[in-house]
Formats: sequence, structure tokens, C-alpha cells
Amino acid sequence: MSARYADHPLQSGEQAPNIVLDAISSEGKIALDDFHGRSPLLIGLFRGLMCPFCRRHVATMAQLGPALREKGIESLAVVNTPVERARFYFRYHPIPGLLAASDPGRASHRAFGLPLLEFTENETDWPYKVGMDVVKTMRVDRPGELPEPMDPATAADLLNEKDGYELTEADQQVRIPGHMQLIGHFLLDREGVVRWSFTEVEEKPWNVCQALDPEELMSAASQVAH
Repeated sequence: MSARYADHPLQSGEQAPNIVLDAISSEGKIALDDFHGRSPLLIGLFRGLMCPFCRRHVATMAQLGPALREKGIESLAVVNTPVERARFYFRYHPIPGLLAASDPGRASHRAFGLPLLEFTENETDWPYKVGMDVVKTMRVDRPGELPEPMDPATAADLLNEKDGYELTEADQQVRIPGHMQLIGHFLLDREGVVRWSFTEVEEKPWNVCQALDPEELMSAASQVAH
């Protein structure tokens, strides 16, 4: 693992760090340097599988995989879930073609500059702190899954109940009370340089728990593939 941690989300034109993580979808390790000079890479850095939004984001990445591979672009999903717990989950919820890795220490998130967000009562200093008064005004909309747009915490509870996802001791081990890891997608070219990103770390917290725009991603992918 690279010792260099970014103090801001990596932007277009910045070099991504090398990351070495435990593979979920196979034995052994996965390193970003494995792709260096070989193919562009879309890397998704997510919270643990206990996050229902992240489970959906991972599935979306996998669905976009064939179209990305047609452009010569590989995909890697990184989750905070411990590797054995993640392997158990995907054994019963398989996603064909998914390349995934485990990072329970969230070192990859720090290396890409994704902050650990602290929840407060009413103090907001985005993206490091957010007041619950602000959180309650945020809305996540998932037509067909949620009865109406609602705040992320209420939506997460409903989706976890819908999915029948039960927290295990391994899930609890990576939880940080009063905090939430912000997440993001980064599209790297063959040399490991960031060319596009979509993160929860925007000027205002309206991207939290939201899915990326597939059309925007594929447009960026077309540029990277050339």
C-alpha cells in the first residue's frame, strides 16, 4: 500500500497511488499497478456491503462492465467489508464478471482523498462534518424501491429490511460510530492518471448515496479509450 495519502479527492490529471488489496472474487492480491500500462481502469471505492446503496452501486458497476470492456477498460470495486465476510456475501449474491477487493482499513479511500465524514448535532463543515439537521433535509430517490424520496438514514433502514441484510460481527468491526466513509468512482488511464471522477465529496452534500450517471461515465470512457 502506498504511504501517500491525499488531502483532497484526486482530480483529473493527478496520478493515482498504487494500492494492494485482498481480492474478493479470487484468491491472492489485486494491485492497481497490475493495470498500469495494460488498460484503463474504473475503480469504485465504496463503504462496506452493510451499506445498501453501496451494494447497488457495486451491482451497477458490474452491469456497466461489458460496455467498458468493449472500450478496453477494466473495473474494480473496493469495499470496506473484511474479505471473508465479502466472499460469503458474494457466494450467495453472485455478480458475474465482478472484480472486487477488500479494504476494511479504508487505506485506499484515504489514498484517493475521500474523507471520513463526522456526524454532529448541528455543525456542518463539508466534507468533514455534517449536522443531523442537514442530513434530515437530504433526499435519496430510488423509484420502485422506496415509496418516496427520503433522508439517507431512513432510506438505508428500509432498503436493508427489503434486502434482508443482517449485520454480522464482521460488519460491526468496520463501523465507526458517528462517522461515515465518503465514497467515489475514479476513471484512470493506462498510466494510472485520473481522467474522470464522481464522488460524494462535492461542494455540497447532495451526491451522498446517489448513483453515478452512466451516460457521463461512458462519455468519459470513450475519451480515455482513445
